[in-house]
Amino acid sequence: MRRDARRYLATNRALVALVATTSVLGVLISLAPTRFPVNMLMVPVVVSTLFLRPRQLARFIVFAMAVLAVTLLFQPVYSARLWASVGVYSFVGLFVFATSMRRSRLGLGGVEGESMLVDLRDRIQAQGRLPELPAGWEADALVRPADGTPFSGDFFCVSESACAGRLDVVLVDVSGKGVKAGTRSLQLSGALSGLLGAVGPEQLLGAANDFLLRQNWSEGFATAVYLSVDLGSGHFDVYTAGHPPALVLRAGEALERIDLSGPLLGVMPDAAYPAVSGRLEPGDALVVYTDGLVEASGVDIDDGIDLLGEVLLRESAPAGDGAVRQLASRAATGGPAVGVVERVVDEVGTPSDDCALLVLRRT
Repeated sequence: MRRDARRYLATNRALVALVATTSVLGVLISLAPTRFPVNMLMVPVVVSTLFLRPRQLARFIVFAMAVLAVTLLFQPVYSARLWASVGVYSFVGLFVFATSMRRSRLGLGGVEGESMLVDLRDRIQAQGRLPELPAGWEADALVRPADGTPFSGDFFCVSESACAGRLDVVLVDVSGKGVKAGTRSLQLSGALSGLLGAVGPEQLLGAANDFLLRQNWSEGFATAVYLSVDLGSGHFDVYTAGHPPALVLRAGEALERIDLSGPLLGVMPDAAYPAVSGRLEPGDALVVYTDGLVEASGVDIDDGIDLLGEVLLRESAPAGDGAVRQLASRAATGGPAVGVVERVVDEVGTPSDDCALLVLRRT
């Protein structure tokens, strides 16, 4: 019996503490109603939304309402102010009860649910961190969610094969934006992270397409661009699935577009995704981005791409501030991206849309 009691207390500490606090407040309000107002019962109710699981929360609200009913029996005067306090308390209690019913599908309380979401967000970001590159290469990447939300429909997946002389990066833009696309981004990023290194570069987008087709999402499509770069020779392969064209900056003076693209991911079975090959010479940079940087209402996407290219060329010009040469803070450091990527996103990006940009440069 004692062991069961200890186990119950260990697993329900928050509930026991809130019940005890509410009981003490109920006694104080009943014994000295003029010194302790009914509003004091509001504190444990509000705190309960942070620490109790949905089932615990529903039971606690019923208990708290019962305590309120008991304290009313000891009130010396039933004034309008008292009934107003009771009305507000009852409204808050019913609101919290309804919230607990909605949370019952997940089975997590407020703090637990927030911690899980933060962990999921961190996992998505960790999959897109750039590794330390060998001498002669610089890279910087940034994902900026729409409207400052912590989740984005844009994400990177990076292979940890840079030490073997190859860097593989996938940039994906899932349909939707912000929080609405966050769950789909998490699912697809996990699948792509598993595929990177497990299948050949020519098979990756095809496998991702098959995965999306099996999900049967209501908005079941995504665009992607996949870079496979040999860090020894500078040779690269670009595979694109309905994504805006990658850009090659030739020594900061000329701009080339890689326009060949396969179909969207998750739309057509047995789709083919051909590769475009090239070579980065010293001073060249390879740029990939999402449509949040080049699309805007009433603006043609080609004009947006031209504007992005102009900004990148200006930033990398030798006469300018040399921003492309200052990619000192990589995503691998865990800090925010700085340098040319952040400045370009600030200038070209749309705050109401997800934006992502990667610049890989051979020095």
